[in-house]
Amino acid sequence: MPNILDPFPIELQPRMQALSDNLDIRIPAKKIGRNLLIATWNIRAFGNLSRVWTSSQTDSPRRDLSSVHYIAEIVSRFDVVAVQEVKANIRAFRDMMKLLGSNWSFILTDVTVGSAGNGERMAYVFDTRRANLSGLASEIVVPKEWLDEVEENSLKDQFVRSPYAVSFRSESKTFILVTLHIIYGKKSSDRIAELKGIARWLSDWASDINTYDQNLICLGDFNIDERGDLLNQTFLAEGLYVPPALQAPEATRSIFNKDKYYDQIAWFNGDNKQPKLSMDLLAAGNYDFVPLLWNEETHSKLQHSWMISDHYPLWAEFSIR
Repeated sequence: MPNILDPFPIELQPRMQALSDNLDIRIPAKKIGRNLLIATWNIRAFGNLSRVWTSSQTDSPRRDLSSVHYIAEIVSRFDVVAVQEVKANIRAFRDMMKLLGSNWSFILTDVTVGSAGNGERMAYVFDTRRANLSGLASEIVVPKEWLDEVEENSLKDQFVRSPYAVSFRSESKTFILVTLHIIYGKKSSDRIAELKGIARWLSDWASDINTYDQNLICLGDFNIDERGDLLNQTFLAEGLYVPPALQAPEATRSIFNKDKYYDQIAWFNGDNKQPKLSMDLLAAGNYDFVPLLWNEETHSKLQHSWMISDHYPLWAEFSIR
């Protein structure tokens, strides 16, 4: 049975080389002391894997060793990656960390129990040569007073999957990332309460002069179908800012439907008396791996989503000079 650190099969090397070359073009290079690359990626059911290099129709799960190599290659191009849908079984996650090597580290939550939580964790993976933990790690809990409010679309209970806040330092910049995976529900309106709850929580935190740090960036799977009212009524109404590059039609999130805008990266830009992010945005976008990694002759696009993901990574490059 092959191991993740065994030599990569010769027949798969052209695909890996094509992926690496394309990443060189699409993702900004890491520049010491000058830039910081932050990403968010919902890696579908990132749990177990089949210990074969190329899975067949009879293998379960469909994620194989080569898929984890491709995932690790994509993750390696960023400095800090918020990962959603890490499962209770972290075999594939562990193998990815082995491939990334000793310069990489991670921090993750325990499993969210209950059917709505879907047995998921949230994690941050980071390149310790470029960013390190700076002391804060917490799951966000809303005050009881908010739950007692009688208001349409207000939060009636705690978050199904508690948003996960972790602070990092890169050069002279300290920042807090808050990753979330909003409940999908049966319709888009089911998500409003959680979206409004986290937006309000972030707004209050950012406005508090005694907070641990005011460089707040929220990122993750917001489960927003469209760019219109749901985002405007929840996050943007509280002063959170999504840059135009991540609202552009080409910055798609889903490999199945380019009109979906599930994943987001947002922060405060100085409006509504909240502090302005101290890091300047240089560039932002998504990364479409499907044309390079999907082999239509061996598996369907749906099967491909279980091997890599049904979401594209979303990223933002900041100046840290």
